Amino acid sequence: MQADVDQKSAVKAKGKGNLTSLALFRGAGLSAMVAGFLYVLIQMIHPPELLSMVTSGAWANVHYLTFAMCLFWLLGMVGIYVKQAEKAGWLGLAGFLLFSLFLVLSASFNFAEALIIPLLAADAPKFVEGFLGIFSGAGSEVNLGVLAAIGPVGGILYLSGGVVFGIATFRAGVLSRWGGAIFAFGAVASLGAAVLPHELDRLMAVPMGIGIAWLGYSLLKQRR
Repeated sequence: MQADVDQKSAVKAKGKGNLTSLALFRGAGLSAMVAGFLYVLIQMIHPPELLSMVTSGAWANVHYLTFAMCLFWLLGMVGIYVKQAEKAGWLGLAGFLLFSLFLVLSASFNFAEALIIPLLAADAPKFVEGFLGIFSGAGSEVNLGVLAAIGPVGGILYLSGGVVFGIATFRAGVLSRWGGAIFAFGAVASLGAAVLPHELDRLMAVPMGIGIAWLGYSLLKQRR
């Protein structure tokens, strides 16, 4: 009798655990979809990286959105990776770590752009212009020290992490292969920023937004 009770309790606990896991995966999938939507939207509404813009409401709103997007993306990436961790292997882990590091770096800089840079615009305009030049490619008249390396490092993490994670997802076949392929293509498309005018290079980010949203949808619709 006691054995039957214990067995029923174990089955019930397992059922609750499965439901909890399913809810967490679906939450991660939804987070990834929101991140993809925000990523594409931000490219469309991002104001020019000019000194005159950093104190505007549009500048603050875009960087608040971008900070939130990074958090949603991180949550989504965790769920996507965990879902396919066994089959994605070390390649998936490497891509996950590289791209997650890019997201952490991006969130940190967007926090500074939203809350710190506007306060320096009047007192240290040359520094602010140099800071903006990290991302626009305009260069800097002042010595930014280690900050000057953030742009190239972020680009390397975005490209390598995106390609590796996309390929690992495609090979694993647990989630949408098309989503993984578009994710990897989105990372490669970022190379177009080197040859396109800065006003147009944001369009190269759209495939990556589609890729993470696609993977999020694939995770969301998983039944088991």
